Amino acid sequence: MSTLTTTPNSETPQSPQNDPSSLMPKKLTRSRPLFDPEIVGRATRQSFVKLNPITLAKNPVMFVVEVGAALTTVLLLRDIFTGAGGIGFSLQISIWLWFTVLFANFAEAMAEARGKAQADNLRKSKTDTPAKRIGPGGKIEQVSSSSLRSGDVVLCDAGDMIPGDGEVTEGIATVDESVITGESAPVIRESGGDRSAVTGGTKVLSDQVKIKITSNP
Repeated sequence: MSTLTTTPNSETPQSPQNDPSSLMPKKLTRSRPLFDPEIVGRATRQSFVKLNPITLAKNPVMFVVEVGAALTTVLLLRDIFTGAGGIGFSLQISIWLWFTVLFANFAEAMAEARGKAQADNLRKSKTDTPAKRIGPGGKIEQVSSSSLRSGDVVLCDAGDMIPGDGEVTEGIATVDESVITGESAPVIRESGGDRSAVTGGTKVLSDQVKIKITSNP
């Protein structure tokens, strides 16, 4: 009489709690395009607001240009009302000076708006990023980055978003910090030395590191 034996399936289904793929962020925040309509609209409005002499006085060069533009505009209006000649030349000078001031204000406002948008995205990513916290006995549990506290140790693999500011305590990895610095080239972060500090919201591109959180969210 033969005995029927069953071989356990080596591919045991993993529970959602132990499945590493469930710990990965479902959606990464995309960077805004260079000429995002919302940012351009905000910068356009600010370029006129910054014409206020009190505000523009912080930039002496543009302040002098604005004073010159105002003087040429006054002279242009005088020539128009008195019927003097050479109005075309005065008009060109006035237009170019005002264009220079407005363009400088627009460029400055664009930089400020993009910086604010990046800060908002970074703040949102710090709040929404899932984290793999290492508990007692090395057990890994998935938590929200907002629940992390100073002293917690988290594990970050390639493709993970760093859930909070901290120090690398083990391992070495390349990290994309473009959301903060604007630099496209990744940087090396490793334990020990002066290259161990990491910032929440940045992305691990390769390898694996353990990070000790140094500040509460």
